[in-house]
Amino acid sequence: MPARVVLVDDHELVRAGIRSLLLEAGYEVIAEGSDGDQVEALVETHRPDVLLLDLTMRRCSGLEALSVVRSRWPELPVILLSMHDTRDYVIKAMQMGASGYLLKDAAVIELKLALQAVLDGHRYLSPRVAGQVIDAAAGVGETAPLELLTNRQQEVLYWLAKGKSNKEVAFILNLSVKTVDTHRAQIMDRLAIRDLAGLVMYALRRGIIKLDE
Repeated sequence: MPARVVLVDDHELVRAGIRSLLLEAGYEVIAEGSDGDQVEALVETHRPDVLLLDLTMRRCSGLEALSVVRSRWPELPVILLSMHDTRDYVIKAMQMGASGYLLKDAAVIELKLALQAVLDGHRYLSPRVAGQVIDAAAGVGETAPLELLTNRQQEVLYWLAKGKSNKEVAFILNLSVKTVDTHRAQIMDRLAIRDLAGLVMYALRRGIIKLDE
């Protein structure tokens, strides 16, 4: 009996391409969705053997959907599909319980290898990102020391990492939005971090926030 797959991606053409590859490989696509907020209902209704989930979607991200799935179906294999090959995205996904992380520009054979691995109870990482995770585990490219930031910048970092907007951080810390904007830019410059996801990962690594907060 073929493994049953639920596929969620907000690009219809991407879904069509992946669906075709899955069918050719002998899998059964039992349901599809176009956003992360549909995932819980799809899994509840169809009870798939594996879930293929886009990382970046419009209303509800793949990571948010993964969190819901892990709380209800901790054993369900979930492969995240992503265009992002940076270490921070990969590590966060694996820390949150992803079974696999597959780059969207990967070779077709990788999709088959990833599905086979997670269905057998293993984890799968696209080779291009696997080395980054190994380096992180070995401490290679360790994050910059927290002491590079002032106390106020550490406070701003904490609230940004918890998902607050610049305006919300300004209200919480009784600062102007412009001041928070300046702190955020300085934080990213001092830590050599390019985006918010990177700030979140830095905060997780340094224990500033925890995944269950």
